[in-house]
Amino acid sequence: LSKAKERITEYLAVYKLSGKMKGPILCFAGPPGVGKTSIGKSIAKALGRKFIRVSLGGIRDEAEIRGHRRTYVGALPGRIIQGIKDAGTKNPIFMLDEIDKVGSDFRGDPSSALLEALDPEQNSAFSDHYLEVPFDLSNVMFITTANVLDTIPPALRDRLEIINFAGYTHDEKFKIAKDFLLKKQLENHGLKPENAELTDEGLKFIIHHYTREAGVRNLERKIATVYRKVAKKVAEGDKTKLIIKANEVQKFLGPIRFTSTMIEKQDEIGMSTGLAWTEAGGDILFIEVALMPGKGVLTLTGQLGDVMKESAQAALSYIRSRAHLMGISDKTFQKTDIHVHVPEGAVPKDGPSAGGAITTAIVSALTKIPVHRTVGMTGEVTLRGRITEIGGLKEKVIAAHRAGLKTIIIPKENKKDLEDVPKEVMNDLTFKFVSHMDEVLEIALTKSLPKPKRADEESISEERTAIQAPMPS
Repeated sequence: LSKAKERITEYLAVYKLSGKMKGPILCFAGPPGVGKTSIGKSIAKALGRKFIRVSLGGIRDEAEIRGHRRTYVGALPGRIIQGIKDAGTKNPIFMLDEIDKVGSDFRGDPSSALLEALDPEQNSAFSDHYLEVPFDLSNVMFITTANVLDTIPPALRDRLEIINFAGYTHDEKFKIAKDFLLKKQLENHGLKPENAELTDEGLKFIIHHYTREAGVRNLERKIATVYRKVAKKVAEGDKTKLIIKANEVQKFLGPIRFTSTMIEKQDEIGMSTGLAWTEAGGDILFIEVALMPGKGVLTLTGQLGDVMKESAQAALSYIRSRAHLMGISDKTFQKTDIHVHVPEGAVPKDGPSAGGAITTAIVSALTKIPVHRTVGMTGEVTLRGRITEIGGLKEKVIAAHRAGLKTIIIPKENKKDLEDVPKEVMNDLTFKFVSHMDEVLEIALTKSLPKPKRADEESISEERTAIQAPMPS
């Protein structure tokens, strides 16, 4: 989390020099289990201040934030004032967890009540209904966390400075587990290093085949499962040290849960490899295209979202508009049905970044030219064939490397994002930066597209066919 940590240390450096900072409210946004709350605790520890954590998930009553008026029976101050009272200080680190899960009903909108508390211009005189006097919150350092940003109201989101927490790569998970999780779980299960040792290969086997997540919570559970079984043997009186290697992990955790998607064994016609971003990291997608006699109908399957369906329709329109340049007859589209399928049909897929891969697969099927199996691609395609910028490049590139791809085609605008990709991954891959679909086809297809005939050549060949045709009897 180097970028997130750098931004936080900058924030703290300014705070240290100025003494008081009416700065932005930090919002840690990212998938579950990546350490958003842990970093909040670390900030409090570094500053030597009290840490208060309040979960806002499921709160629907405005009084939970602003408090009740004292005329009501059972009136209480709001969560913010209660937290400051419990901490016994007016300058704690105050973490508002799950700010994206605040609801609203007939009792008011809690997210609107948060506007005053989180606005540096207003919170020097925060009004809690229970106190009935303004309270100064300007010395409190507020940190919020969220899994998704879409559900946060725009007015509240405008007051937050978003720091994105990306999911961990397999190498990062391995280092986190080796440095922290193994020691923690050994202690939690009453074990000592002389009772059991999970080897590096065994740990990597668990990460690759038993977890598929952005954070490390599930990985910690799997390590705990292994140590629980060890603890049982130790409690029964077995004093031999257990060394758990990769081939012995299945005895503890059962059959393999996940297999890494690997590249195809040979170059195929009508099949390309796309790159996808998921909350659990990156993955590769196989795009399959089948042609059948018909009336030019496009069928899309594989539980595709609306954006991905539109991307496939745009790909076909682009190919039809340039069919004569690719050596494809216009009549082909009138007599042929095209079926595009993205395997793992039970997994929902969406987004425009598979446009280049879909276009390549359709062109390959129509021209009968295979696609290189070691080439992966990502990029949105416009109707004019331009390849435009996409997101989640780091995760996609790591997934491509894991799957055994050698050449990655990415939009030129994404060249700047490669600085986030680990060096060991960069050294094993060849990157091709493209701005147009013609460049993609040149790299991805095993042969060049046939050159189009000139208009006068086409008319001559048609005349010859008419002369050679037998006369009607």
